[in-house]
Amino acid sequence: MEPRIWLIVGPTASGKSALGLRLAATIGAEVVNADALQLYADLRILTARPSPEEEAQVPHHLFGLVDAADGWSVGRWTRAAIQVLDEIVARGRPAIVVGGTGLYFGALTEGLADIPAVPARTRDQVSAEYDAMGEDAFRARLTEPDPAAATRIAPGDRQRLVRAWAVFAATGVALSGWQAQTTPLLAPGTWRAVALEPPREALYDRCDARLAAMVGHGALEEVAALAARALSPDLPVMKAVGYREFAAHLRGETNLDAALAAAQRETRRYAKRQSTWMRGRMADWPRIDALSPDDQWRQFLALNPALTP
Repeated sequence: MEPRIWLIVGPTASGKSALGLRLAATIGAEVVNADALQLYADLRILTARPSPEEEAQVPHHLFGLVDAADGWSVGRWTRAAIQVLDEIVARGRPAIVVGGTGLYFGALTEGLADIPAVPARTRDQVSAEYDAMGEDAFRARLTEPDPAAATRIAPGDRQRLVRAWAVFAATGVALSGWQAQTTPLLAPGTWRAVALEPPREALYDRCDARLAAMVGHGALEEVAALAARALSPDLPVMKAVGYREFAAHLRGETNLDAALAAAQRETRRYAKRQSTWMRGRMADWPRIDALSPDDQWRQFLALNPALTP
C-alpha cells in the first residue's frame, strides 16, 4: 500500500518543487509548502515560489499565505500543515509536502517540543543582552547550557539565538533538551520521503543563474516594495536570501553587480547549510543525486517502482 503523504526535501534550486509538481500531477495529489519563506506573500520571485501557472496545475497549500508583518513560528506552520494534511487525506487524495526548511520536516517526522511560553520580560531582557554582547559572545555563552543549539543555529540568526537563551533562562532547561522530548506528528507508515542532494558545484551554478534571472523578472521591485514598509528586521521574511543585498543596492550603498554577487554568495552558503542539515538529520532518507528534471524523475521512480506504469 502506498503512503498517503510524500515528503520531498532539498536545498534551494535543487529542483524539489518541479519534482513535487510532477509527482502531484501523476498521482492526483495536492502540494503543501514546507519552505519557511515561501509562506509569505511579499517575495514570490525572490523566494522562488511556484508561479501562478504552476499553482493552477494542481492544488497548492500554504504558499503566499502570510503577510510579511506576521512572523510565523515552526509551531504555527506545523499546526496549519497538519490541518491541511488531514483535510487532503479526508478528500481521499495523496499529499506532497515540498520544501527546504529542515525544521518543518523534523517537526512532522520527529515531533515538536511542547516548550512553555517565555515571559515577555525575559524575551526583552535577553534581546537587550544580545545587543550589548554581540553575536559571538552571546553564542559562546549559549554553548555552555545548549551546545547543540549554539552549533545548529546559523550565523546571523539573531531571532533563534535569542529564543534559545530565553527558553533556558525562563525554564532552566536547554531548548535542545525540550526538543528532544518529542513524538512524531506523522504516524509511522503513513509517509515516505526522499531528499535531493545533487552535485554541489552544479547546484551552485544553478543557484547563481537562477538569482541572476530573478533580477530580470522583478526581484528588485519586490525588495523595494517590502523595504518601503519599514518592518522590523527581526521578522522571518526579512531574512530571505538576497533581500539584504538588494536592499543595500536600492539604498545606493552598492552597485547592482556587487549586490548580485553578494546575494549569490549567500545563496550558495544557504544551500550548503541546508545540505548539511539533511546529511545530519535525514541521513537515512533515500537520496536523489541528479539535477536535471528528467533524471530526477527517473531516480524517483526507481526508488518507488510501484508508481511506474
